[in-house]
Amino acid sequence: MNTTELLSVTAAIVPDREAIIFDNRRITYGQLQERVNRLANALADLGVQPGDRVAAMQVNCNEHIEAYFAAAKLDALFVPVNFRARAEELTFMLNDSGAKALVFGQRYQGLVRSVKAEFKTVEHFISLEAPGEGLLFYDDLLKKASDEERFPTNDDEDVTIIMFTAGTTGTPKGVMLTHGSFSSYILANVEPVDLEGQAEKNIVTVPLHHIAGVQAVLSAIYGGRTLVLQRQYEPEEWMGLVQKERASRAMMVPTMLKQLMDHPKFSEFDLSSLKVITYGAAPMPLPVIKEAIKKLPGTRFINAFGQTETASTITMLPPEDHMLDESDPDFEKKLKRLSSIGKPLPDVEVRIVNEDGNDVHVTQVGEIVARGQRLMKGYWNREEATKETLRNGWLYTGDLGYWDADGYIFLGGRSKDFIKRGGEMVAPEEVEQVLMSFPGVDEAAIIGVPDDYWGERVRAIVVKKRGANVTAAELIDHCRPRMAGFKRPEDVVFINELPRNPMGKVLKRVLREEHGYPIKG
Repeated sequence: MNTTELLSVTAAIVPDREAIIFDNRRITYGQLQERVNRLANALADLGVQPGDRVAAMQVNCNEHIEAYFAAAKLDALFVPVNFRARAEELTFMLNDSGAKALVFGQRYQGLVRSVKAEFKTVEHFISLEAPGEGLLFYDDLLKKASDEERFPTNDDEDVTIIMFTAGTTGTPKGVMLTHGSFSSYILANVEPVDLEGQAEKNIVTVPLHHIAGVQAVLSAIYGGRTLVLQRQYEPEEWMGLVQKERASRAMMVPTMLKQLMDHPKFSEFDLSSLKVITYGAAPMPLPVIKEAIKKLPGTRFINAFGQTETASTITMLPPEDHMLDESDPDFEKKLKRLSSIGKPLPDVEVRIVNEDGNDVHVTQVGEIVARGQRLMKGYWNREEATKETLRNGWLYTGDLGYWDADGYIFLGGRSKDFIKRGGEMVAPEEVEQVLMSFPGVDEAAIIGVPDDYWGERVRAIVVKKRGANVTAAELIDHCRPRMAGFKRPEDVVFINELPRNPMGKVLKRVLREEHGYPIKG
């Protein structure tokens, strides 16, 4: 199906239900549909045609959502741009995608003007929030345009979004996601809009240029939920929105949840309306999720694992696996299971393979590969990278993991982050979880450092909890009975905070650059 149907159907069934709450705006589904139609017609009047690319650079807002659906109604491709992009990155993404129109926030007017001459294909510059000299103004376009419905013809196999990866190494790659990439997940896993039921409110703070944000929005619209948008995540404001709007669902990354747990005003807010928190995008430290389960007893938790190339979730650890009871004979097993990414969803095939592409045995680490309708079509303008990632119908995720005896998958890190010490393979995730179980450790990351004899040796990069007195020797001794000797950190570097990307993933590349010097002695 075409993703525009998600909105059209819901708007037809519950036109007066609130679709989006953002700042002081409350937009119903009927109004959202009308705004989308007006923007689609305005873009068409500017000459945007099927196959053209429409880019957007802005923090979370209703216009970002409207721009996606308007582009899709024209059978154009939407290009969400990271709002933290610098001039060189913005220029690369717009030129690489061949964007014809750019929708952007007022705060980026100076940036866009500074590199405007370097854009090779952009013909229309559309400003949000405030007019600008030489720019089209979004609100004016909507006022002047027709609200006539437009009917796209693209279907499951056609690309609807080009979403650039973070580009932590090399230039960003544009992931081509089809209408089927999104609809296949939604139709299989989300309950459709209910005319009679009470509308759920879904607070969305993950960026809309990220796959988790897009999937959260499309799922909510199909389900007839009300989206409560936060421009950018700020924990106290987030808690205020949950309390004020009685939000019942949230999508978070581990760093967001950790900031909530550590916030001095956490107990001052009523968060009892939260029924479901889905988390993902980065590994969840076991102490954080244990504390969240304790502090939010009425909330069900879901760990959703996926990546841009898989159009979000391919495995899930469901709510029942987050229910801990110390009297349960399987308590220790369930506690360990909290560190897993669960099991594959029914509509996705998942394997774990070795370097030869053969399935590994239980507990043996290999690369996670997946097959199914929702996977990307390939990388935009990257034929060789596409061939490397998509092989014989399987998508090689670059994530390492292993099965346990019960069919749960545990992550082992990224394939590029794997450490080879004297012929033995060390999975950073495993060591990091052990380090973070030490009472005085707040965060930890494991990197490999060059060594003439062993090839690589294991180094721990650790952030202490405030006021904690932790030594390297104590941490190494803590690891001694919990893992094989070759996995144990051989030295520890203490720093104030780990470098992370906007979705909370630790930037191992940065750590290797700053702390990857050989171990002395």
